[in-house]
Amino acid sequence: MRIHFDDTNLLSEMVGEAHGVTRREIDSHLPQAKQALASFRKAFDEERYGFPALPFDSVMAKAVREYAKSAWASYDTVCLVGIGGSALGAWAVDCALRGPHPLQKPYSATHPRLIVLDNVDPDLTGAALEVMNPKRTLVAVVAKSGATAETAANFLVVRDWMGRALGRKAARRIVAVTSPGQGDLARLAEREGYATFPIPLNVGGRFSVLSAAGLVPAALLGINILKLLKGAAAMTQQCWQPDLEANIALKGALLHYLIWQRKGKTIHVAFPYSNRLWGAAFWFRQLWAESLGKAKTRKGEAVHTGQTPVAALGTTDQHSQVQLYMEGPNDKVFTFWRLRKHRTPGKISKKRIGLEAFDYLAGSSLETLLEAERSAAAASLALNGRPNCTLELDRLDEEHLAAFLQLFMFQTAFMGELLDVNAFDQEGVEMGKRFTFGLMNRPGFESYRQEFEQYEQKRRQAGG
Repeated sequence: MRIHFDDTNLLSEMVGEAHGVTRREIDSHLPQAKQALASFRKAFDEERYGFPALPFDSVMAKAVREYAKSAWASYDTVCLVGIGGSALGAWAVDCALRGPHPLQKPYSATHPRLIVLDNVDPDLTGAALEVMNPKRTLVAVVAKSGATAETAANFLVVRDWMGRALGRKAARRIVAVTSPGQGDLARLAEREGYATFPIPLNVGGRFSVLSAAGLVPAALLGINILKLLKGAAAMTQQCWQPDLEANIALKGALLHYLIWQRKGKTIHVAFPYSNRLWGAAFWFRQLWAESLGKAKTRKGEAVHTGQTPVAALGTTDQHSQVQLYMEGPNDKVFTFWRLRKHRTPGKISKKRIGLEAFDYLAGSSLETLLEAERSAAAASLALNGRPNCTLELDRLDEEHLAAFLQLFMFQTAFMGELLDVNAFDQEGVEMGKRFTFGLMNRPGFESYRQEFEQYEQKRRQAGG
């Protein structure tokens, strides 16, 4: 398993001192980086945060595999009901390893499809119910709190749909992944007899892809979860190393911290040159945004910090976003995601047709063109003083993918330490949740309904 980090185009020698990091700045901040590692290691050892331990949970892996094996071939669709970290990780894994949606192989009992209900748009849920067969569907409902409004609502719809078709047998085709012994989803699962798997209490949703939240859907789709955990375990060992050259998560965190804090690059563009990694870009977007967008430091000082993550797809977005990136505000840093070897090179015929726009491509491949496009974009940005870097995977298999995801989770944790913010809470999301509960008349949230009504009155007055 090999992931290479090319940071050359982040350096001042390539993009100028106003936009790139100097070696002096890197050297002067090395103690800060090592302290970030030590602080996070201490928090992990105290069991405050648990994602680094997930790859080593052989008991969970065995239980998930046994459950998936017992259900195998009894369904052709896995319907995942979840939102945010309870859905994005599973979707990213499926896209990366089984192919980008909707271009996977025809679904069957031995190649089930994944349908994700991660929004309460009634047209989405209605369309899903129209195309799924309840007798051939296995439902995985994932919610750490067990009370997420969107997940609960969608699950009630799907549960009723399953019940009408299967009666009491519907419970056998539902698996719940949630906090152990806590929340109403856990209570419902116990009452109705669903299979259940726990999400550790010290693992937040956006860090849970290698917990049962991600492993259960992956195993049900036929993905080798032992190989996933093997790759993540290898990366975890690297991420505890104090040497920057050995620990690319720590090095990446330090360089991105300096680019952001000292060079004013407040937007981070994740730029995969692979449709298989497109789902991972959306997973990264949540991880980076929710973890680092914070109003206060751990000491309570107001900072309102955050680096806005953007997902761009190469080469598609060279024709939709790069004009802005090249000539617009120089407030961005770019991370290209590159595969050294694709599943198929996409060979182009050697036969020439007598037209210049086509003939220079004869005998080449789509893989070669894709890499030429990425290299050209990186060079063009650097020559225009736009800092960028590249993360390169030898290939895209279970081990490389899980290592890649684990790398980003460690890099995010280290960045939180460098910023002195809590990368594992999300207080900014909670107000909207409470207003929603109030508007939907959930008991105990009446004050939020009243506060919302005051807001509405203010809006009406402001609008004349």
